Amino acid sequence: MNLFNDPVQQAYKTKWVVHCEPSLASAEHVVRYLGQYTHRVAITNRRIVNIAEGKVTFIAKDYRDMAIKKPITLDGVEFLRRFTLHILPQRFVKIRRFGIYNHTVKRNMKLQFVPPDIDAIIRRQETPETTIERFQRLTGINPCLCPVCKTGRGRSEGVFA
Repeated sequence: MNLFNDPVQQAYKTKWVVHCEPSLASAEHVVRYLGQYTHRVAITNRRIVNIAEGKVTFIAKDYRDMAIKKPITLDGVEFLRRFTLHILPQRFVKIRRFGIYNHTVKRNMKLQFVPPDIDAIIRRQETPETTIERFQRLTGINPCLCPVCKTGRGRSEGVFA
């Protein structure tokens, strides 16, 4: 095998558990949003300004200068070399990262992979989460407990006018 393929094959042997939260939007909105990231090319035609005399001029953001868009001229071979860096191996799909997976966060933060407790995740998936359990998980507040003493069970006695 080779240096690239060995880690990939090792990753395929690992049991992965993917946990997804329910979407807050419609399925159509989610597909439209993800489509922006999964069906992109490395550079669009409108960013290429000029191709002449073996040189390619295109517009790119200069992040060292407040992300100002500037024209860049490269030799045709260098342009193609950089373009081909965006071609992924067979069976791979490029997804842009955001949040903690963004490259700027990774640069400034040490991330550590912790293998998930697969049995606990499977047990959790077998018994669906109730609305009260979800509220407590997301907010850290148990709505059934007394808001004053935090120990007794809260109970609705009726509505006062």
